[in-house]
Amino acid sequence: MRYFIQFSYNGKAYHGWQNQPNAITVQQVLENAFFTLLRSDVSLMGAGRTDAGVHAKQMFAHFDSNEINDITDLIYKLNALLPNDIAVQQIISVQPKAHARFDATSRTYEYWIVQDKNPFYDDAAYYLKHPLDIIKMNQAAALLLQYEDFECFSKSNTDVHTYLCNITNAKWTMESELLVFTITANRFLRNMVRAIVGTLLDVGIGKRTVEDVKAIINSKDRSNAGTSVPAKGLYLTEITYPNSSLQ
Repeated sequence: MRYFIQFSYNGKAYHGWQNQPNAITVQQVLENAFFTLLRSDVSLMGAGRTDAGVHAKQMFAHFDSNEINDITDLIYKLNALLPNDIAVQQIISVQPKAHARFDATSRTYEYWIVQDKNPFYDDAAYYLKHPLDIIKMNQAAALLLQYEDFECFSKSNTDVHTYLCNITNAKWTMESELLVFTITANRFLRNMVRAIVGTLLDVGIGKRTVEDVKAIINSKDRSNAGTSVPAKGLYLTEITYPNSSLQ
């Protein structure tokens, strides 16, 4: 039978989601926990992959297993076994061909910035003291919805078939002491959100103009975009699926 698992994690201690030969990952820890409890190998296919240090408030993966008689009990035991920085919210029986990655219709990320030193966000947000013009940053962010090719924001030498992404939302908001950038798209390229944020911050501090962002996107050249911001401020917050995938 096929199941979807919904979980969250603090990525500080992990070298991203996907299994790596010589580094600890979220996938490895979760799969080991399943093996301990089910006494059989479980291969998790994630909805995407997050880089080292990036967090996920909502992540999905699918796996195949013999029928699980007591899902509530399995979730309880998984959470008891897993380290404190990984939590399982639910496990759902789905149709046999449901796919956590390919069936996802949108993904949403947030990037958190604090502009005053705050010990409670030291490992959770990027501390940037420079004054920022949020109006211009939002004007530049709005431009992203007019384009589809984002090669300029992709990690170099990435093995992808296309750089096309459909961005449906990109906006900066103040939420208490946090400055939050929220972006939603059908897919993201490696390092894309952190490169976008770095570029928009350049606009905010006056290093670049809104018109410069157009030129950067049209150039399709990563070296023209801004520096990638630190991973600790990035959160995968939502993944959406059509109802048919979960029935």
